[in-house]
Amino acid sequence: MTLANKLAWDDTVLPFQLDRADVRGRVARLDGVLDSVLEQHDYPPVIEALIAEITLLTALIGQTIDLRWKLSLQVRGNGAARILATDYYGPTKEGEPARIRAYASFDKERLDENAPGFEQIGKGYFAILIDQGDGMKPYQGITPIAGGSLAACAQTYFAQSEQLPTRFELTFGRSTEKDGDESWRAGGMMLQHMPKASPFAKSEDGGDEQGLLTASDLLSDDEEDNWNRANILLDTVEALEMIGPSVAPTELLVRLFHEESPRVFDAQPVTFGCTCSEERVRNSLSIYSAKDLEHMTTEKGEITADCQFCGKHYVLDPATVGKDAVAGGGDDN
Repeated sequence: MTLANKLAWDDTVLPFQLDRADVRGRVARLDGVLDSVLEQHDYPPVIEALIAEITLLTALIGQTIDLRWKLSLQVRGNGAARILATDYYGPTKEGEPARIRAYASFDKERLDENAPGFEQIGKGYFAILIDQGDGMKPYQGITPIAGGSLAACAQTYFAQSEQLPTRFELTFGRSTEKDGDESWRAGGMMLQHMPKASPFAKSEDGGDEQGLLTASDLLSDDEEDNWNRANILLDTVEALEMIGPSVAPTELLVRLFHEESPRVFDAQPVTFGCTCSEERVRNSLSIYSAKDLEHMTTEKGEITADCQFCGKHYVLDPATVGKDAVAGGGDDN
C-alpha cells in the first residue's frame, strides 16, 4: 500500500474544493521532478532547498490557472541568493503532464551554507508572470520579499495583487529510501478562498505594518470564520502526511477536512521539461549585427550559449546568426 501510494501520487497536483468553507485548494507531491530539476546543476544544499520550495510553489500555483503557455515565478534579491526562477508550462493536450524547470543564481563567496536560505535573498521582490503566448498581453504581479519564507511571499502576492486570501503549507527535503538511495522529496497544500467571495478589500485601512494586505482585510465576518476554520485544520497536518508515501492525498483531505465536505477533481501529472533549442538561441541573436557578434565570439571563432535551466551547451558559427546571417543555419537540437 505504501509503495502504491508513492507511485500513484508522486509528481502530481490534486485539485480539491471544500464546499462548506467556500475554499478551493491543491495538494502537490514532487519526487522525480525535483531530482530532475536539481541534477542539472551543482547547487549547495541551501540553494537546493530554495529551489525545492519555489518549484513546489510553482506546481501548486500553475495548476490553478487556465494557462495557454507559461507561468513563471521569479525572486530577485541583493543577497547571496540573487535569483530564483521557475517556468511552468501547462499541458498542450488532455492527459499530458505539465512541465516545470527551475534555476538559481548565487554569489558563492557571500553564501553562508549554515544560514537559512530565505535570509540570504536579502531585499528584493517576488514576482509572478503569466505569458499566454503570441498576441496576448503578458501579466506581471510583484510583491516585496517579506514574511520569512517564499511561501509567505506568495501568500502576500495573492492578497495584494489578486485580493484572494491564500495559504501555503509546504515541506521538503532529502529522503532516504530503504535501499539507501537519497533523493529530494516535497509535498505541499494550497488553500484559497473562492474568487467570487473576495473581489475587493474590506477597507482601505487594512494591511500589516508594511502596508501589505492580509486575509482579514479581504473577508467579511462569516467568510473569515470559514477561512480561519480551514486554516486551523490545516495547522494540524504533519510533515510525513504531506510528503507521503503512507497517506494518499485523497486520504489526507478526508483526515483534515472531513467536516468541510471535500471534493476532489482529476489530478494533474507534472514532469521536468525545458523548452530551450538551437532555434531559440538563434532567434535571441537575430537582433545583433555582425559587428556586435564579434564581441560574443570566442578565440575559437564560435558563439556559445548555455541554458540556465537544463545546462545544455550550444555552439554556433557567427556567420550563420544575427542580422547579417548567411544561409545554412543549423536546425534545432
